[in-house]
Amino acid sequence: QLQASGGGLVQAGDSLRLSCAASGLTRSTYAVGWFRQAPGEEREFVAGISRFGSRIHYVDSVKGRFTISRDNAQNTAHLQMNSLKPEDTAVYYCAADYRTMGVTTTPGEYDYWGQGTLVTVSS
Repeated sequence: QLQASGGGLVQAGDSLRLSCAASGLTRSTYAVGWFRQAPGEEREFVAGISRFGSRIHYVDSVKGRFTISRDNAQNTAHLQMNSLKPEDTAVYYCAADYRTMGVTTTPGEYDYWGQGTLVTVSS
């Protein structure tokens, strides 16, 4: 399973670091994606990192502000979010994808999902 944490209430311009801890997964190699879902909106891809970190992809709206990373030895992944904006407010989910060699932005390609952590950015 995946456990996302690190969300909270911050002001615009602040930073947050989300963490995703994996446990009990049947295989140790998987790509990790971060998604977010705002109220009334569809789930949106935010960032993804391939199995060993060689490929990284961001949605345009977070490029230059968010950084995804992973530590395979610790079975964790992180999303460093800087210069947060009110439009970043959403529930953030991490997900694991066993099948893709690189990074996919399609939620249906991911095999496991964490429970989500709420990020609220006030103006």
